[in-house]
Amino acid sequence: MTLQTPLSKARGLGSAKGGVHHWWVQRVSGAALVPLTLWFIFSVANLAGAPHADWAQWLENPFNTVLMIALVLCGFHHGHLGLQVVIEDYIRKEAVKLILITSIRWFAALLAISSIFAILKATL
Repeated sequence: MTLQTPLSKARGLGSAKGGVHHWWVQRVSGAALVPLTLWFIFSVANLAGAPHADWAQWLENPFNTVLMIALVLCGFHHGHLGLQVVIEDYIRKEAVKLILITSIRWFAALLAISSIFAILKATL
């Protein structure tokens, strides 16, 4: 029998701060994706069958450009956070976990930058 409290036994076994932030950011990005995705779906539905010039004119509107960039940023960030949780939960080896998380982070950043560049190139 020990005289240690459960709290003193748990101290130093890890931080409970990072997970809460990760959880909140994932929920906020998911909540932001709902209206952005609905806006995108309705916009695409309205332009279905339209010629390329109409699509280009639609994307040249600054409001649509900003929302497209926001959709790309939120989508890739939310996807990165979700994949990170899956890797942290199911990969046991720390070295493999670190390599996968870092690779996914860089891959998501590269795709987001490429997408934003394509959006800006189409609008300018």
